[in-house]
Amino acid sequence: MNAPAGPRRLRVAVLNRVFATTGGGAESYSMALVEQLAARHELHVFAQEIQHDWPGVTYHRVTRPLAKPRWLNQLWYAFSTWRATRSGYDVVHSHENTWHGAVQTIHVKPVRHNLLMGRHGARRAMRWLKIALSPRLLTYVLLEAARFRGTAGQRQVVVTSTNLQAEALAVYPAARPLMSVITPGVRSPGPQPLAGRAEARSALGLPAQTRLLLFVANDYARKGLGPLLAALAALAALPDGHEVHLAVVGHPAGIPAFRAEALRLGLEGRVHFLGALPDVGPAYRAADVLVHPTLEDTFAMVVLEAMAHGLPVVVSGPAFCGISTLLTDGDDALLLDDPREAGHIATALGRVLNDTALASRLGRRALAFASAHDWAAAAQAYERLYFESVRPPA
Repeated sequence: MNAPAGPRRLRVAVLNRVFATTGGGAESYSMALVEQLAARHELHVFAQEIQHDWPGVTYHRVTRPLAKPRWLNQLWYAFSTWRATRSGYDVVHSHENTWHGAVQTIHVKPVRHNLLMGRHGARRAMRWLKIALSPRLLTYVLLEAARFRGTAGQRQVVVTSTNLQAEALAVYPAARPLMSVITPGVRSPGPQPLAGRAEARSALGLPAQTRLLLFVANDYARKGLGPLLAALAALAALPDGHEVHLAVVGHPAGIPAFRAEALRLGLEGRVHFLGALPDVGPAYRAADVLVHPTLEDTFAMVVLEAMAHGLPVVVSGPAFCGISTLLTDGDDALLLDDPREAGHIATALGRVLNDTALASRLGRRALAFASAHDWAAAAQAYERLYFESVRPPA
């Protein structure tokens, strides 16, 4: 990559508890940046779970004496990585809730926003009392507050979308001088040939002669699988006689409950739960449309990845999903005003499944959008922040 010239090869510590493709969007973001930056700098990854092997990257496994409760493990991870990176590194880049790290990347809505936003007077005081009496909530709130505290040049706070920036500033307004937005990038494989689609479906055990929707998420409920199943029940068959099926990719913990819901809706044989895939690429190649009716997403990397494969996407609008602030309804995606309404989802799906010209145009525009968002640009932006944040020599 054509990175900005710098006087030094930096030694960078990257903090991410789970460093694996099955972890989710934040983990994929962190891994992609490491891969981009490893050619120019010395990268050290500190993680409790590691499923990654990249030339030039050094991996440090952090112990996990107690996996649960999660808040105690978070505190242990923060303390362990603080001890391990106090010296010997030019920059510490944290993707986790830790008090240390000159560069902090925020991937999710702040805990303080979830707990306190919209509460005033007695309701706010009661919520603070609840926080003070809960070791779990108190740990998360204090760690998070430490991430947003610092002075310009010594602390860089990166958020992954303008939506997330607004939410963060609503509860941490003093962090404005520290904050910048660096959206995720994507590797663009380009449009997939029909032969590749048939091969991918065969490899995943999916039916060949159907119209296939794709849903990718680890938190099935929060990303809208419930309304999507209800919408699918209204799309029994298309005018061309093809059935509409759905492939679900993500953490298998949610499968039993949603499999039961699919059976209740009469969707037996039409919903295919694939679990967590180490490589989601075959699922993108197998699909006709990506559906992401999320109720809350700071960006939604899965949408960008699908667009890079030339898939038309149906996604929640800007009020629910960060990437949608960059999209135009009917041009490069179909946006859902209310993803909680199954009828809205069914209508949007009917449009793209029954109109080949619309689907083709959305696919072309999706590719163009994805091509303008690559990881090399994101890595260059981080390099600039790294050089601004280099620790002075001991």
